[in-house]
Amino acid sequence: MTDKSQHANPSKNRTPRHRAREFALQGLYQWLLNNEPAATVVNNIRAAHGFDKADAEHFTKLLYGAIQDSVALRETFAPLVDRGIEELSPIEHAVLLIGAYELKNNLEIPYRVVINEAVELTKSFGGIDGHKYVNGVLDKLAPKLRPDEVAGDKKR
Repeated sequence: MTDKSQHANPSKNRTPRHRAREFALQGLYQWLLNNEPAATVVNNIRAAHGFDKADAEHFTKLLYGAIQDSVALRETFAPLVDRGIEELSPIEHAVLLIGAYELKNNLEIPYRVVINEAVELTKSFGGIDGHKYVNGVLDKLAPKLRPDEVAGDKKR
């Protein structure tokens, strides 16, 4: 990851699910850069220090799901980014895959929580203003993937 990620100081009060997202981000980063098989990436991440504090089931669903659905997920957010997908930083790319996957497949997680978690991941591991970019893209994607939830939220 970027040099900043080695020095990131995320909140000590991270939930197991948030930790799962952090590990999924690391796995997707590894997959994007090295194009290793998903099983290799999963095994590497599961061996990482602190993995025992993560929600292993959510991690596995996120990582395998984002990799298996990466083409379709990219197609959902590609019209919302201001550059080619290949020009995104690997962190932003990975976080957008996670966010798009959760918006599409984890309907039990409120869309605002999905977006907030993606923003927090990008703040911890990404570039200076990457979180603003990720927030903007996912904010536009949410009404496309969850129109009823977003519309209901706007009425409140």
